[in-house]
Order: sequence, then structure tokens, then C-alpha cells
Amino acid sequence: MVIKKSIGRRCFEVMNVLFMLFMMVITIYPFYYCITCSLSDSTQLIGARGLMLFPKGFSWAAYRAVIANPNIFSGYRNTILLVVVGTCLNLLFTSVAAFLLTRRGFALRKPLALFMIFTMYFSGGMIPGYLLINNYLNLGDSLWALILPGLISTYNMLIMRTNFEGIPTAITEAATIDGANDILILFRIILPLSIPTIAVMALFYGVGHWNSWFNAMLYIETRNKYPLQLILREILLLNSMESMMGDTSASDKFIMGESIKYATILVATIPVLFVYPFIQKYFVKGIMIGAVK
Repeated sequence: MVIKKSIGRRCFEVMNVLFMLFMMVITIYPFYYCITCSLSDSTQLIGARGLMLFPKGFSWAAYRAVIANPNIFSGYRNTILLVVVGTCLNLLFTSVAAFLLTRRGFALRKPLALFMIFTMYFSGGMIPGYLLINNYLNLGDSLWALILPGLISTYNMLIMRTNFEGIPTAITEAATIDGANDILILFRIILPLSIPTIAVMALFYGVGHWNSWFNAMLYIETRNKYPLQLILREILLLNSMESMMGDTSASDKFIMGESIKYATILVATIPVLFVYPFIQKYFVKGIMIGAVK
């Protein structure tokens, strides 16, 4: 049976497609612009204005300069370490906290939940946090200063708790009758049934660690401990590109600096984009499972 669409429905679908195409263009073009500028000849890039659909000239010089910069590799190393270790710890402690708040026999379940929700709206501030990390916890100039303060995101914990509460209690009760304790129930039953939500939480935490630079600017002093985004910030805002250009003259450094900026943006952005296709199938499902009870 074919349902005939009304004129209003057809107009809505056409406008919807046009709107989505417009949003796609304005979303993709800045990234495409960085690609064309990074592949352009630096001498032709200076003074270029307006839309760029194709590189002006063609040169790999900017990427060769970025790859030759030792700070980029140290930044990648620190960022990958931060993402892997930080995300694993985030998932572990968020899962444990969410599971704990679903245990009806836990006496402090509601007060602890209110205490954690309170932190979503109020915090101690930047200065007390800085004093706590450096003077009392002695985590200054350490990657742990970028991991431990944000070990649990209350928002993510609430999504995961709602997901755990949606799992039938008959499953956990059967496991308890069979002799399983809370640790076995969490890691052998609850978490395997929550793969979509865990995948989405891993994406949230991982991208957050990958893009983080402000805390590193506050707490990290040793240059070889800088994460990649802090190196990128220096290149974009402070024009610290001398190490990429060797003995190049000052005028050539200025000319080549533009294409190096765009190449550095792409080198720092592309790796995390490859993660999305693998997580996409879990994304909507995981959010809906954790958000709707």
C-alpha cells in the first residue's frame, strides 16, 4: 500500500534536506579549508582571501616541517598516554560509582547521589583547585594532575546509572543466588550488558582528554610533558614554529608559518576523527539506553 504524501509533507522534506545540506557544508568546509591551505604553496597562500576550493600550488613542505618537529611526537606520546590511561580509569570509577548508586541495600545511596549532583552546579573554583593539586596533593608537573581531578563526570555517571537501573533485577538476583558477589555482578553481568553505553562514555572521556589543554597549561611545566593540544596552542597563538623551520630566514619563516599552522591543526585533529566511525553504531543507542528509563 502506497501512502500519498501531502504537499506540506513534501515541502517539509525538501526544506529539511536543503537545511541539512547547508549545515553539512558549513560544518565540513572549515576542515576542508585547512586541508587546502596546508597543501598550498606558502608563497601563494599569503594574502589569499575568500573561498578556496583547491590548493594554491601544491607542497608537502608544511607536513614535512610538522613531522620533523620533536615536540609534535612528544605531544602525541603524552596525549595518547593521557587518553588511554585516563579513559580507562574514568570508565572504571564511573562504572563503580554508578553501580554503587543502584544498590538498594547501600545506606548512603541517596545522600551520595545528591552530593555528586551538587558538584555539577558548584565547584571550588580555579584557584582552590590549583592550590589543592600543587600544594596538598603534590601532583604539579605530572600527567596525574590532568587525570585525577576529573576522574568521574557526574553527567556521565548519571547516564550510566540510569542504564544500570534498566537492567532487569531478576538477572542480578539470580547471580546472587548462585553465589556471585557485587564485583562479579558488575564485571561479569552488568558491564557486558551495557556495551553501547560504555562505548559512548569512552568516546566522551577520550575526546575530552584529547582536546584538553587548559589544565595542562596550569599544571604542566616541563616541556616534554606537554600534551598535543598545548603544543598546538603555542603554534597557533604564540607562533612558536622556529623549531620546525631550522635555519630558514625570518621572512621565509613568516611565509611558511601560515601553512604550518593549518598542517598542525590537521595532524592534531585527524586521529580522533577515525574513532567516530567505530563508535557511531553505539552512539544513539547508548545515549537512549542511558537517558530513558
